[in-house]
Amino acid sequence: MSQPERIVPDETESGILAIHRKRYEFALPFCADREVLDAGCGVGYGSALLAESARHVVGVDRDAEAIAYARRRYARDNVEFVAGDLLDLECPDAAFDAVCSFETIEHLTDRERYLSEMRRVLKPGGVYVVSTPRADETSERPENPHHEVELSRPDFEALLRRHFGDIRLYGQHRIQTRRHRLLQRLDVLGLRKRLTFLRPASRLLGTAPMAAVASDGIAITPDQLDHASELIAVCR
Repeated sequence: MSQPERIVPDETESGILAIHRKRYEFALPFCADREVLDAGCGVGYGSALLAESARHVVGVDRDAEAIAYARRRYARDNVEFVAGDLLDLECPDAAFDAVCSFETIEHLTDRERYLSEMRRVLKPGGVYVVSTPRADETSERPENPHHEVELSRPDFEALLRRHFGDIRLYGQHRIQTRRHRLLQRLDVLGLRKRLTFLRPASRLLGTAPMAAVASDGIAITPDQLDHASELIAVCR
């Protein structure tokens, strides 16, 4: 199956998949031996990864076709896939020790209600791990037609602080050589983004191209947030 903004590992370049899997790998320590909700689970590959550490994982997505695929492809004894609305989850208060929700919040119009629901289903002391693409400036009319919003770092943090008291921000970066970073800084016209034939030059500069990057070529760190491709927040 293939849909816009939907990562299907069996149909996705290894580098693009690694970029998305990295966030689930980051979340594994927060999910060890815990009850976990994967909110916006898509086809379920991330839920299956979390299940390697978690006691039990519930993957929820509004797309019934994606959930059907997840049940066929990623069935595990400790994983359950449910078609549902993240703004109105059919589960009791304080049901989960951890909630993971990656690349979901930018697709929602009612983000306040969504965050209230994420907080509602967390147990006291539970952790919410969330990611979103980083924008230099917040836009509610982003170029990506599948996004309702793209958030700057300050606005992403402010939104989360209305619902959670303890927030720690991280940035996801593709690891680049110094020469590659210098080239990007010199490209003030953004030619490499528009002229795709220039992109393979990254390999000549010692950086793996995005389509071929592996997990060890990606970092999630608490520094350089204003240069990250995605923002990740650990909220309590």
